[in-house]
Amino acid sequence: MPFKLRLSRRELVCQQAVELVTDYLEGALSRSDRRRFEAHLAGCPHCTEYLAQMRATIELTGSLSADDLPETVQDEFIDLYRRWQAGGDGRDDRDAGEEPPGAGLR
Repeated sequence: MPFKLRLSRRELVCQQAVELVTDYLEGALSRSDRRRFEAHLAGCPHCTEYLAQMRATIELTGSLSADDLPETVQDEFIDLYRRWQAGGDGRDDRDAGEEPPGAGLR
């Protein structure tokens, strides 16, 4: 008989916590969901690190403007977005040696 891990409905698993990060950072969680989220963070170093990474990403990207990107990179992102909007996944048939959009940011 296989062992089944049973979680209380009140406990969050990592996937649920990741899905709630944006709402948590925006203050959009109910009081009970916020408590459940914070209880999960207290016992999960991986989700705590993920939250820290999201905060850092928001802080860093919040200070970027389109003018901070070279024109070629802006064009690549616009092209990628247009292909995505057209129903593709944004990828094309590039040669393996060609750099992907945004590679010039490194």
